[in-house]
Amino acid sequence: MFVPGCGGEPLPFAAALVAQPDRAANLTFEGVWIPGVNRTDWAGLHPDAKAEAIFLAPEWHHSFVAGRLSFSPLTYTQVWRHLAQRPFDAGVFTLAPPGPDGRASLGVAADFSPAVFADTRFRIGWINPAMPAVCDGPSLPLNAFDVVIEAEHPLPGYGAGAIDPISAAIAARVAELIPDGATVQTGLGKIGIATLSALAERRGLRLHSGMVTEPLLDLLDRDAVDDVTTGVALGSDDLYARVAADPRVRFRPVGQTHALITLAAIPRFVAVNSAIEVDLFGQVNAEWIDGRQVSGAGGLIDFLRGAWSSQGGVPIIALPAITGGDGASRIVPRLAMPPSIGRTDPVVVVTEHGVADLRNLSIETRARALIAIAAPVHRAALDADWSALRRAM
Repeated sequence: MFVPGCGGEPLPFAAALVAQPDRAANLTFEGVWIPGVNRTDWAGLHPDAKAEAIFLAPEWHHSFVAGRLSFSPLTYTQVWRHLAQRPFDAGVFTLAPPGPDGRASLGVAADFSPAVFADTRFRIGWINPAMPAVCDGPSLPLNAFDVVIEAEHPLPGYGAGAIDPISAAIAARVAELIPDGATVQTGLGKIGIATLSALAERRGLRLHSGMVTEPLLDLLDRDAVDDVTTGVALGSDDLYARVAADPRVRFRPVGQTHALITLAAIPRFVAVNSAIEVDLFGQVNAEWIDGRQVSGAGGLIDFLRGAWSSQGGVPIIALPAITGGDGASRIVPRLAMPPSIGRTDPVVVVTEHGVADLRNLSIETRARALIAIAAPVHRAALDADWSALRRAM
């Protein structure tokens, strides 16, 4: 059974299954649910329920440990292809109220539903009056559904919290790499949001992203952005209403927003994403903390490779130099777990201490460039670690 994520997560459907858990027995739920946004443990609705996902989150970890949630390390383009080729017995599709033409907009959550609609045998259309119909985005014919239900429920919101000084400093360095007229992608989290906020004085920008967040409102008001292509919006009701009505904003499915052929054709495409660690070989960890899988690669690889292929593009990984807890370095000698980004996909790494452009660098100069933007207190140890690694090679 397909279940959408982001602002399209059918929370009344989940609540109904919580009230009648036997209805979920022997069902396998599949969707692309976002940590920090979609909190329902679909595999946890019944001991005999299962789920398949490409992210992990604390709310679902119990089901993962119990073997009821199957995790697949797929990128967005890979899971799009997987969903499009897999017939579903049933699916829930979240819709805005239909128009006079009998079609209903997918609203601000157009990411994966178009991939599965054609090959879903039993289609459930959930009309949510809180979902705005967007002026430019995919819609579905209401007469193609087997069941149509109307129930109003607030859309899931998103906020990264107050921007701390380190995130703001990193965002300022990232903004220096984004000229007027560039096309920009940012991920979730404080650095992505702070980066968008730091672009308010730019002109002629385009956004091409898997998702847009609250700072887009200010960019639209300041006419910093000429047009926006996105799959979903995540933020407040004000953001949802604005992006639905603004003719500069268009919603497209993942098959278009993340496709390498699309991204490579965009000149000066700048992809800005965060990570947990970067090692001295230039490998990136965006999924593991203390040996535990806490997230997934998602669209990270798609967008970085798109920026690497773009004429004048910049693939950026931005992260603080140290952890907020014990002050450990986030520039590490060598990753302990499988990398999200390998060393053959070199990126531009940004911390509050500087910028290390790893493209076209040897392993020696990569390591030196990364040590130079690590926290000063950790540089001597990293230098000694690199010397030992180099001698052992």
